[in-house]
Amino acid sequence: MTAFSTVAAGTYQRLLEARGELVALRRELHAMPELGFEERRTGARIVQALRACGVDEIHEGIGRTGLVALIHGQPSARPRLIGLRADMDALPLKEQNDFAWRSASPGLMHACGHDGHCAMLVGAARYLAQTRRFEGTAVLVFQPGEEGYGGAREMIADGLFDRFPVEAIYAMHNWPHLPPGKIGLNRGAMMAAADRVQISIQGRGGHGAHPHLSVDPVLIAGHIITAVQSLVSRNIAPIEQAVVSLCSMQAGESSAFSVIPELAQLTGTVRSFKPEVQQLLEERMTRMVESVALGFGASAKVDYQRLYPATINSAPEADFAAKVAQWLVGAENVDDKLPPSMGSEDFAFMLQARPGAYLRLGQGGPCGLHQPRYDFNDEVLPLGSALFSALVEQSLPVTAA
Repeated sequence: MTAFSTVAAGTYQRLLEARGELVALRRELHAMPELGFEERRTGARIVQALRACGVDEIHEGIGRTGLVALIHGQPSARPRLIGLRADMDALPLKEQNDFAWRSASPGLMHACGHDGHCAMLVGAARYLAQTRRFEGTAVLVFQPGEEGYGGAREMIADGLFDRFPVEAIYAMHNWPHLPPGKIGLNRGAMMAAADRVQISIQGRGGHGAHPHLSVDPVLIAGHIITAVQSLVSRNIAPIEQAVVSLCSMQAGESSAFSVIPELAQLTGTVRSFKPEVQQLLEERMTRMVESVALGFGASAKVDYQRLYPATINSAPEADFAAKVAQWLVGAENVDDKLPPSMGSEDFAFMLQARPGAYLRLGQGGPCGLHQPRYDFNDEVLPLGSALFSALVEQSLPVTAA
């Protein structure tokens, strides 16, 4: 683990003393994974932990299964609130680990480290409730349904920021591609917008021995798969970033080796950072798919769904978060120009509604996110809690008497 600055060492040491409790909680959460908007056992366990921490208020059922805890610091001249967010849900993935805290729910797994994020935020709650060295209120948001369910959007629609009008909100995600003790972020895009695409190709079925009497949707699908790869290379400026991936194809029956089907379906994703690029890709893909199908005498329909917007850090809050991270672990351990990821994150909805920043917390390890042998690195729990805590304390400093 990294060497801490002299002042920050006290914050980290206090949380290091709670490491055993945080590890136990994290592993307990890991063993009982739940999908988006089903996090009832997870939520109940977090509420229990928050009460033991001594938080002042707990609000349940926001955005269906979301939680918000409030910790009031020293009185301030005007109401000031700073938000911290952790995600709670797991993935529909069969775990292949064999340690004692592996998933007890077949087919479900904490393969993205949300168990660790929750434990880190509970650790911050423990520290902030004990010390209260800040003026204002810390708003701790435990969000459901990050993995494709839009839980952040649900919480906002349910009045999250109307009830708790934070002036800024921060989140972090463990990152196996950074070593433990390292922190990364940047002043702009951290994660890409995620769109889902489903293409339905309607042809005319027939016998494989007489293809001239059919309109083969499998052949047309092959041409579409190839054609859409030109969308980025021949429509998007080279200095921009975008990805088009068609990842699934369904057509016919595998046992019907001589039957040309009537229908083929392609499913995939489009990733981008800028709204204008996103709009262009949707328009050009729709036109291209319809035109290719028409050229073969078939028809095609594109169902284009915009799931998550790009996760964009606001510059002042990103600069502030970088300074807090440097104060905590030293400038040499903070990359404030971390390249963005083409993955997506629904914290993007919160950053559209409020200023804030999304950070990467290095955890190292041999296994990447969303893999069946992934596990959160418990060694970084105290550091994550310290970073959450420092973001509140330095956002809301106590005024000298």
